[in-house]
Amino acid sequence: MAYICLLLSGAALLLNGLAALDLLPRKDAAVFSLVIGSIQLALGVTYLSVSSPGVGGGPQLLLGASGMFLFGLTYVYVGLDYLLALGSRGLGWFCGLVGACGVLLAVAWSGEDPLLAVLWLCWTYLWMLFFFQLALGFARLAPLVGWSLVLTSQASATVPAFLGLTGRWPGEPEIAAAAAVALLALLLVAGSLAWRGRHQTARAATVAAASGGAVESPLPGELRV
Repeated sequence: MAYICLLLSGAALLLNGLAALDLLPRKDAAVFSLVIGSIQLALGVTYLSVSSPGVGGGPQLLLGASGMFLFGLTYVYVGLDYLLALGSRGLGWFCGLVGACGVLLAVAWSGEDPLLAVLWLCWTYLWMLFFFQLALGFARLAPLVGWSLVLTSQASATVPAFLGLTGRWPGEPEIAAAAAVALLALLLVAGSLAWRGRHQTARAATVAAASGGAVESPLPGELRV
């Protein structure tokens, strides 16, 4: 069930990233997030109900369920925040809390599952971007948020989910290290694309001011979740 949740997260991250870049209506992403989050919460409850921590489960069972609930609650909150026009600040602080939990989960998995630890560090970075943008008011991070979600959604969620579903989840530290390098490269590309977009917007504004006209910004708008 954890791999199914991860597969669903890949789709949710992608759609929210496209919405952040104004390539998809925000309402579409919000409704999809609400549906995906609700399914993940239901899967998390089912996962705990059919498994027993005392019979071969142990802390790993609870850690796995924790991740499912953190993702599910995030997507439900994202959907409700937009649909009910809650203002996003509460969502931002919640993302900051989840980001802190993500660091702890990465440490907890580092010995037993190094690849999952790397993935949690990547997701923590995404949650913290939302924290800085929504809770602390750094609206200029919207393009970075969008590109980071789009570029890492499949590498950090969809591909690992299929590996798990097919019984090929890697446990070697070398593979985890390679995944860390690949995800870092994707995040650097996301930063480069966001910076390039801001630079183009600033140049367009300068040209418009010099000509006395108005030029529509080619940058995606602020993420409104």
